[in-house]
Amino acid sequence: MGRGFGQRAAVCRSGDGPCPTGVVIELVPQSFSDELDLLLDALPPHICEPLKALDERDELLEIVMDFGRPPEARLRGREFLLSEREVTQPDIAYVIARVGAFGADNRAGIPRTLHRISAIRNRKGDIIGLTCRVGRAVFGTIRIVRDIVESGRSILLLGRPGVGKTTMLREVARVLADEFHKRVVIVDTSNEIAGDGDIPHPAIGRARRMQVATPLNQHHVMIEAVENHMPEVIVIDEIGTELEALAARTIAERGVQLVGTAHGNTLENLMLNPTLSDLIGGIQAVTISDEEARRRGTQKTILERKAPPSFDVVVEIQSWEHVAVHADVAQTVDDILRGLPAQPEVRAIDAEGAIRVEAAPPRPEPVRELSRPAGRGAPRPVPAPARDGGRAAEPEAPVPATAAPGRFERRLRIFPYGITQNRIEEAARDLNVGVQLTKDVREADLVMTAKNYFRRKPPAIREAEERGTPVYVLKNNSVLHIEQSLAGIFHLDAPPDPTQAAIDEAKAAIDRVLVDRDAVDLTPQNAYIRRLQHQMAERARLASRSRGREPFRRVQIYRAE
Repeated sequence: MGRGFGQRAAVCRSGDGPCPTGVVIELVPQSFSDELDLLLDALPPHICEPLKALDERDELLEIVMDFGRPPEARLRGREFLLSEREVTQPDIAYVIARVGAFGADNRAGIPRTLHRISAIRNRKGDIIGLTCRVGRAVFGTIRIVRDIVESGRSILLLGRPGVGKTTMLREVARVLADEFHKRVVIVDTSNEIAGDGDIPHPAIGRARRMQVATPLNQHHVMIEAVENHMPEVIVIDEIGTELEALAARTIAERGVQLVGTAHGNTLENLMLNPTLSDLIGGIQAVTISDEEARRRGTQKTILERKAPPSFDVVVEIQSWEHVAVHADVAQTVDDILRGLPAQPEVRAIDAEGAIRVEAAPPRPEPVRELSRPAGRGAPRPVPAPARDGGRAAEPEAPVPATAAPGRFERRLRIFPYGITQNRIEEAARDLNVGVQLTKDVREADLVMTAKNYFRRKPPAIREAEERGTPVYVLKNNSVLHIEQSLAGIFHLDAPPDPTQAAIDEAKAAIDRVLVDRDAVDLTPQNAYIRRLQHQMAERARLASRSRGREPFRRVQIYRAE
């Protein structure tokens, strides 16, 4: 067990003057456990002995053994040869016999440790090189972003290889499982997060680990984790394929907090990666009208974000002591696509152990009249909430129903429980109403939850009822039901239910066929609604069939001859 400098200190923001020395909220020593002897014992004696005598063992990163070359040790900032003797095939076989089996990704480990042994093979499939990477469980690495982890928002960690993304991910899993008592499931593709063997390493705490047989199945295991094990948090390392990006979107839409890493150093790198850009909403080319192009001063074909991001926050890791935080991924991506520079919040730990935060410049939020479909009520301009030095404003009384029509004094604070945040934001945009999501039920003007969660009476719902905070119970987690609930709250015309409209249309068609005997074609619908319409025709003892191709496939109701 080694120990290094580290403490969770007072957060000092630029503009507040110099950080006061010695102001510490809580001491959290940054320590690590590397179990290095277990790795050294798996090496041939002539390679192991120089390492055991090394004074800088805490700085050791890798041992490289290539057939026909001298073995090499890599430390932070320097490399040196361990022996003048070249590595032989018996030397490589010596290591292979003392570690676990190599998988399809050419990686192996030592049971109940975090060490990773990676193989290089020749054209015949024989192992001719080994990279023995030292795995360390470092505690206290997430203190620089601990407030983001505690917020419950989905976080994507970016950074160059070897910067410590996996180490930080492992610590996130432990903190959420042990300190916040959340149900955490780790999807561990190469056993790099929780170590080799069936028993996970103690560094992940009470978090559960799901192993992946082959990297090609990682997206299947991600979906299996959320469907079978009811997690509150899913941790995934190295999201690297389009299928894994789609699986991450599925997890995010189910309201599960997702913490993961991806290939790429910055948010801009991710936007340029067509395989992984879906993690931050995806990029698509759209054609706008001549008038809109003139108003924007752009060409008619522009790039826009395709969907809500799967991750709420992106953290670019330069080191454990220096990160850049994009707290609103959707807004940052939109700004970059419009040619504006990304303005992340920069956090760093100074020599005194204090966390200094250079907040991003405030983004202007003008009051705008937004266009929207007719029948939803008049547009309502909503000013941005008041800000106070980056801190959340004190709770205010919600706007009464008797407020002047067409204007609200501030955004309505909603505490969602079991309701997807992206869908609430989408519904609010569709209705052009101002809402602000909060993670603290004590700051909420109302609570929005689903029927199945309300029946269980979790602590957050009980606290809201005790405080007299209104609780709105939705039938399900769809955008339509959220829009209908918000329409009632803001006294707007509720959006029509497309399913009910299709059922009413089928009833009218059945009546017409029974009277006039003429066949009636209904409007195109999706497969689920078409099935309902077929069932209605069957109950009326009429015939029906589907005609046309998607997305214009429709039901025809007629009398059977």
